[in-house]
Amino acid sequence: MTATLVALCSVLGLVVGWALDPVITRVPRRQRVLGPGASDEPPPSMVRRVLVTLLTGALFGLTAARFDDSWTLPAYLVLTGALVALAVIDLETYLLPNRIVYPLTLASLALFGLGTIADGDLGAYGRGLAAALVSLAIFFVLNLISPRSLGMGDVKLSFTLGLALGVLGWGEVVVGFFLSFLYGAVIGLVLIAVRLRNRKQHVPFGPFLVAGTVTAILVGGGIVDWYLNR
Repeated sequence: MTATLVALCSVLGLVVGWALDPVITRVPRRQRVLGPGASDEPPPSMVRRVLVTLLTGALFGLTAARFDDSWTLPAYLVLTGALVALAVIDLETYLLPNRIVYPLTLASLALFGLGTIADGDLGAYGRGLAAALVSLAIFFVLNLISPRSLGMGDVKLSFTLGLALGVLGWGEVVVGFFLSFLYGAVIGLVLIAVRLRNRKQHVPFGPFLVAGTVTAILVGGGIVDWYLNR
């Protein structure tokens, strides 16, 4: 069953990834996602579309392998698809649009609630809500301290990321956000070292939040176990 589910979710991910292209292009421009776009819409990037399609397909397959016996799988698949779109949009436009973040938050609240009830683990949902609120509070304070480094889009997204990680455990919450900042610091230093950025130029943090969260969702439990038992 696991192999079949992984294969089906991988194909679904390819379909979703291909369909994400108009979302990535049109949402930041405040255009309708469905239907004809504005006449000044830039031509689609086939390279970007193929890369997003392959990435989404791979992540859907890995997510299915991770949650094959859990009713929270739909929640994590929806989260994964949305995070891929948000990461690309932030890389290209330095935006995490509310048109994606807010619906994702509502969908996650509903799907994780239903999934944990079906799994008979409603306590995990309570932990997820607590982690979501803690994450939101911490990111809000960080935004007040350094708004150039951490925008309000990151603050809003942190609630949903905290929820998704918190359902898995507090260890995954710590791992996810630690890796997000670690990825950001390492990549930032590399960009400065190769002179693609200087210290005054802003680097969008959304993609690192996505990378850290996805890493923790897929292998965070193993990282926590390794750390505790080393």
